[in-house]
Amino acid sequence: MGECNIDHSQEDVKKKYESQLEFLPQDMKPLFDKFFQGEHTQDILNEVFHLLKKYDLVTEEEQFERNNRLYLVLKNV
Repeated sequence: MGECNIDHSQEDVKKKYESQLEFLPQDMKPLFDKFFQGEHTQDILNEVFHLLKKYDLVTEEEQFERNNRLYLVLKNV
């Protein structure tokens, strides 16, 4: 993934999540529900946004790697 200098709001992240929801593992939904109830640093918001960005278009291997990273972030915020 390329670096992006745009800061994404929680609303941006939520919209991106909603657009990719059908492609994400089902057990991730409650973690995202909890995530969106809190406030997070700009770094966390940007990272989650970019892990979700074009999720539906990447290879299965890339999805697996992104899932691992998403689980790590979502379970530790």
